Amino acid sequence: MSDTAETAHLMDAVYRHQRHFYDLTRKYYLLGRDLLIRDLAPPDDGVVLELGCGTGRNLIAAAKCYPTVQFYGLDISNHMLQTARTNIEKAGLEDRITLIQGDASDPDAINPLGITEFDRVFFSYTLSMMPIWREALSAGLTHLAPGGRIHIVDFGLQERLPGWFKSLLLKWLASFHVTPRADLKSELESLAENSGATYRYAPLYRGYAVTAEIRKDG
Repeated sequence: MSDTAETAHLMDAVYRHQRHFYDLTRKYYLLGRDLLIRDLAPPDDGVVLELGCGTGRNLIAAAKCYPTVQFYGLDISNHMLQTARTNIEKAGLEDRITLIQGDASDPDAINPLGITEFDRVFFSYTLSMMPIWREALSAGLTHLAPGGRIHIVDFGLQERLPGWFKSLLLKWLASFHVTPRADLKSELESLAENSGATYRYAPLYRGYAVTAEIRKDG
């Protein structure tokens, strides 16, 4: 079994049943997602890609926020995409949100969309689940248009939270195959330096989460 197939199998196993109540529970601890959507601010008639779109929750919220923009979502889990398609249809946004199955770490995964550059690319609590997350970031940068931005929100290192809380949270996250990326900041710095881009990185909620951005020069 290839690495991509193995990851797809794992994600389908994790979310086969969770997808039905995922959005109801995650709103209590996937903090900062709506801040990311607010900060996207894509240009009118722009194109936006979410890598690891899950149930489509973020794409739907963003599409309602930016009514002239086209949105695209990629996910490796067929089960999650089934739920996302249902949610998008219920929201009446099939004409503005397009989904595709694929591995976010593969730059060629979005080729069937026929779009090579996006004004915004975003990752919402997905890098901490991707086995080869560095490659996923690099793939996102590959598809970023000049002047475009990558937006990220994910679990932080809980550096300003009580030790007992951090310990319990990390154990609980591990049960879902989630690992906060301790070297995310250094990876963003390296990517920005090698591509002539700029980046920002900031903790949220005393380190519970982190928000970050890569901006490609226009």
